[in-house]
Amino acid sequence: MVGYDPEAKCVSTVEAAAAGSASGLATRILVSPLDVIKIRFQLQIEQLSSRNPGAKYHGILQAVQRIFQEEGLVAFWKGHVPAQFLSVGYGAVQFMAFESLTKLVHNITSYNARDSFVHFICGGLAACTATVAVQPVDTLRTRFAAQGEPKIYHNLRHAVVMMYQTEGPRAFYRGLTPTIVAIFPYAGLQFSFYNILQQFSEWVITAEGKKGGNVKNLVCGSCAGIISKTLTYPFDLFKKRLQVGGFEHARAAFGQVRTYRGFLDCIRQIMRDEGPGGFFKGLSPSLLKAAVSTGLVFFWYELFCSLLCALKNPGNTARKEG
Repeated sequence: MVGYDPEAKCVSTVEAAAAGSASGLATRILVSPLDVIKIRFQLQIEQLSSRNPGAKYHGILQAVQRIFQEEGLVAFWKGHVPAQFLSVGYGAVQFMAFESLTKLVHNITSYNARDSFVHFICGGLAACTATVAVQPVDTLRTRFAAQGEPKIYHNLRHAVVMMYQTEGPRAFYRGLTPTIVAIFPYAGLQFSFYNILQQFSEWVITAEGKKGGNVKNLVCGSCAGIISKTLTYPFDLFKKRLQVGGFEHARAAFGQVRTYRGFLDCIRQIMRDEGPGGFFKGLSPSLLKAAVSTGLVFFWYELFCSLLCALKNPGNTARKEG
């Protein structure tokens, strides 16, 4: 199971980082199209409805068709290079920090490292650490996914140089405040609900059914992703809106644009111009992405940890499943 287990001392901190990187890389390749659609929805000022003639995107299938017709198949992987840097770096730091923190809790406190509350706190702290480390790459990924045709940024190097020269180094950390505010409960809920669902599955699944451990990890991760994303979604939308600040000229082809002076101004303008529903634009593809990506991240992470254990201890072919 994810997290430190004193009864199964198999995966080191470095190996946890390697497994986290590999899980992030594999997952990103599969979920990139959903991420692009989600970002397009989040950045659209107009209501996501076919009844609104000014809206470029109305729903998931319509958005897929329009993006494909206007920009081609590769558009669904726009920003994929910075997104992969993001996923690999984030996965490494997050899981390395999580394993280290749960081990620290076990060694210096009276709390059980397998407790769901411990997983919530450690998961949130690990995600905050990873977020600060990869925030510049996340901003680059968002801008690449958000730009239309003709492109403003031709490649990653051009984007970095242009942003630095025209907006300064602070541009790479746009949206960091809502990201930190949102990521702690989001990741904390992911890890804690994954732990709860794993424990629940141990209680309800028969011994024969436990042989399908990889499928169980995928299902538990998907459910944890849906729950955590629903509860914290508005903060993700605020982050995306703030990250494209100063980038309004590249958004002209997609409809109305807004300029926000900060986190609170972003909330105020969305409430004023788009209503409460504006805080949940893009929720459908986001939930679909959360289910797929969270499920796959935990699935790949557990699988890679098991493989590492098997390589180190041929007689013990799998990391202990909790």
